[in-house]
Amino acid sequence: MKTSELSRACLQAYVDKARDAAEALIATDFRFTSPLDNALDRDTYFRRCWPNSSAMRTVQIVEAVDNGNRALVVYECETTAAKRFRNCEMHTSRGDQLVSVEVYFGWDLPHPASPGHFVDPKSSASPN
Repeated sequence: MKTSELSRACLQAYVDKARDAAEALIATDFRFTSPLDNALDRDTYFRRCWPNSSAMRTVQIVEAVDNGNRALVVYECETTAAKRFRNCEMHTSRGDQLVSVEVYFGWDLPHPASPGHFVDPKSSASPN
């Protein structure tokens, strides 16, 4: 199975609230890294991240590019509170399991800055 297919299945397990499916896709020596988490082990990952599944309504893969046992995955999610966001992740697999995920947070949708503008990090306001 391609790494991007494992990624898609794991993200869908969050939407489906199917922890057993997610656990089957994630290796025992799994590591999870994000701007907030540094190489969490599998148990800590599930304890910290799985509760987020209760808020996930949809996931849509925007782009998935495989390169050997790695895949760069860009996806959009909508939460049960109707918040939308986009993330980019690097997934690494071994066999039919993910062994690592590196998350690079994206942005909220719709983007807080109007096209051609930016968000001032000091005020979090979007100039127009």
